[in-house]
Amino acid sequence: MASVTRAAFGELPSGGGTVEKFQLQSDLLRVDIISWGCTITALEVKDRQGRASDVVLGFAELEGYLQKQPYFGAVIGRVANRIAKGTFKVDGKEYHLAINKEPNSLHGGVRGFDKVLWTPQVLSNGVQFSRISPDGEEGYPGELKVWVTYTLGGGELVVNYRAQASQVTPVNLTNHSYFNLAGQGSPNIYDHEVTIEADTYLPVDETLIPIGEVAPVQGTAFDLRKPVELGKHLQDFHLNGFDHNFCLKGSKEKHFCARVHHAASGRVLEVYTTQPGVQFYTGNFLDGTLKGKNGAIYPKHSGFCLETQNWPDAVNQPHFPPVLLRPGEEYDHTTWFKFSVA
Repeated sequence: MASVTRAAFGELPSGGGTVEKFQLQSDLLRVDIISWGCTITALEVKDRQGRASDVVLGFAELEGYLQKQPYFGAVIGRVANRIAKGTFKVDGKEYHLAINKEPNSLHGGVRGFDKVLWTPQVLSNGVQFSRISPDGEEGYPGELKVWVTYTLGGGELVVNYRAQASQVTPVNLTNHSYFNLAGQGSPNIYDHEVTIEADTYLPVDETLIPIGEVAPVQGTAFDLRKPVELGKHLQDFHLNGFDHNFCLKGSKEKHFCARVHHAASGRVLEVYTTQPGVQFYTGNFLDGTLKGKNGAIYPKHSGFCLETQNWPDAVNQPHFPPVLLRPGEEYDHTTWFKFSVA
């Protein structure tokens, strides 16, 4: 069973409202989530000795989340990842989004779902956040009703995303938590063993937009079907890091996505999802300038993300999985983060 407690986390400037923190606790996990961006601010997991450490990057105070920062722990929408040149067409009409990561639109725009206050509702084993994204918000067509639900049971944190649209619109929701299984504030993730259950991945151009090819991982640096030690793997293949979409099974059912094992602590994270893709990102843009929890600094490669999602730029690539949500339909996806020790 999980318990849920609720407390104030901070006040938004100029009377913007109160941000609340919800603490979900089970016998194995403790998770803190705030109503600003549905953001996971802490996630405590025991190691094989029974010692708990916080394994997500982030800030102790609200101010940290209001500054320019790389989406630590937040829900991303209306469309996660990149849309080429910030434009797309729906039913013959062209839409233009803010170019917030030259020359593309990234993670929902200038003020995406990560930078708004959500309405919380406490559940017996978690919390549900909801909001209505108005027609035209960040350039997207139609009103979108959204519900994000976090529930906790044992060592498993479950995140469910639902949405309903008044007009045809692209929708792609994810969570952008940065993990370090050695404990947040540890200098890098090189000693993490990573497995991703994907036979294909999406090669990208220099602006990180998929070129359209669905490429086999076989014989490449992207073959993570058997565990690789991250630091050695990046060295062996002369890679700056990963920031790529791995293509998962096409089924809408729950399927295995990834496993990360930190041998020194024994912590294991397994990710399951209903989504067709996962963006594996190794914190390549972190540069040590942000001050995190307990005085931590976050240099390059000090955290990894497994952002379960539809494929990037799917709205402009007809052979990618469908990303358009139509009135009368429901967007409904779930991702499971399962923690254990080995």
